[in-house]
Amino acid sequence: MQLSHRLEIIAAFVTPGNRLADIGTDHGYIPIYLVEKDRIPSAIAMDINRGPLLRAENNIRKSHLEDKITIRLSDGLSELNTGEADTILIAGLGGPLMRRILSNDMELIHSVKELVLSPHSEAELIRQFLFENNFNIENEIMLKDDGKFYIVIKAKKGHLDYNKSIHYKYGKKLLEEKNEILYEFLNHKKK
Repeated sequence: MQLSHRLEIIAAFVTPGNRLADIGTDHGYIPIYLVEKDRIPSAIAMDINRGPLLRAENNIRKSHLEDKITIRLSDGLSELNTGEADTILIAGLGGPLMRRILSNDMELIHSVKELVLSPHSEAELIRQFLFENNFNIENEIMLKDDGKFYIVIKAKKGHLDYNKSIHYKYGKKLLEEKNEILYEFLNHKKK
């Protein structure tokens, strides 16, 4: 399975050996890629809509991975049980929807080892959620793919030391590292 640059970066944020729950899986590309590369032992591919889930199921079948990747029709995390996943991945949703999904089952969120999140908008809402719920941003990157800017965040339980509003808005790590893509994004917004 060949991934886009964006999906490849997101997949790289998943810790090898972890069981994955991909929320809003769409085509199921990331779970398929990670299992094919032997980076994860298994995955649950979840989506709220039957159409994307059928595409994911078809792709999983074509890759002969039905024994390692299961699919579930689910509104966010509603069909995921505590103890079934080590990593929760949510990518391609806006910050408000992503925050709602995460907020709906805090016990489940705190039971996993890590969150890999790639909000398409309002990333500050996700950073604020992580701060409020005792998650530390272990890694964060901004990338550009096909002319669009994307954020990818890896968070684990811990204290997030964000003491300025600009840290939530643009990402403390990105600012401290003087991330080139962030500065390109800021210049783009300025124009």
